[in-house]
Amino acid sequence: MARALELAARGLHTTTPNPRVGCVIVDSGGEVAGEGWHEVAGGPHAEVVALRAAGARARGSTAYVTLEPCSHHGRTPPCADALLAAGVARVVAAMRDPNPRVRGEGLARLAAAGIATEVGLLEAQARELNEGFVSRMERGRPWMRLKVASTLDGRTALANRTSQWITGEAARADGHAWRARACAVLTGIGTVRQDNPQLTVRALATPRQPLPVIVDSSLALDPAARVLDQGRALVFCATDRPAARAALEARGAEIVVLPDAQGKVDLPGMLRELGRREVNEVLVETGTRLNGALLAAGCVDELLLYLAPSLVGERGIGMFDLPEMTRLEQQARLEIVEARQLGADLRLRARVRTAPVFD
Repeated sequence: MARALELAARGLHTTTPNPRVGCVIVDSGGEVAGEGWHEVAGGPHAEVVALRAAGARARGSTAYVTLEPCSHHGRTPPCADALLAAGVARVVAAMRDPNPRVRGEGLARLAAAGIATEVGLLEAQARELNEGFVSRMERGRPWMRLKVASTLDGRTALANRTSQWITGEAARADGHAWRARACAVLTGIGTVRQDNPQLTVRALATPRQPLPVIVDSSLALDPAARVLDQGRALVFCATDRPAARAALEARGAEIVVLPDAQGKVDLPGMLRELGRREVNEVLVETGTRLNGALLAAGCVDELLLYLAPSLVGERGIGMFDLPEMTRLEQQARLEIVEARQLGADLRLRARVRTAPVFD
């Protein structure tokens, strides 16, 4: 199963909106007969690739697969049927498929045909590899990962907004790796005005670029902004301005008007809309105000904190612009799941366990 997970990770940048899946076929003599992974949506699934490699040795074999074999016709036929036709004797799945169209039916179909089935081996690793897909299937919204680079005293920029570069090359390259696996990279109009970012993956080769998403309540985005150079972008606003819309649409942008009760963009509604568009993972790279708004709205699932060994003092710009708290019980609670040295910098990966609470 560990090998199957390694294979699944080869599709880290390519399978969206499908999950990343790997499969290993072990023949009746205990030898690996075939391997495969899902490479791209619309292409053969991991089980089919592994079965083709195994050929006749698949009969009486055990299939180790990181996700329950599908039981429905999508772009490709059901993998459960392929396993049955190949004469596999046993199927071990790391986790059940959270897709409502499957959710246990694949394993049930195999069991009903007399194939031995097991589920749960290395499940935590399998879920983490597909946390975006799982989030979209179970919650109807993508997994949101928020990236912040700061000094050790929590400052993302000087008071004059200078921020390039707080962290070193290794940390910045790591940030591009997280961009590459994301389906979308989200920023706000303030960051676009200040930095004019491209939001593209440039530090490593990738077969696709993530979708640029901009939160721009008043639809003030400059049509000449570099974030529009890909010829596709999704802009969420709270106020429709026909002339501004037309100029942005001429640059390939799609405008979604989604106001909340305060006249800002409905951030939870935005996540639901991204889920409807089959976006699995969102990487947020923006400023302190939108960082704070997303955290306060309960939209953030995970933080990537890049900490440089430097100090700039309290007049610098902080990580999260949040309303004042008067009780410690109001604070956001995190769980640090990984710490990694990147050159001179430290990257912390932390899951948000409870969002901040405001009276």
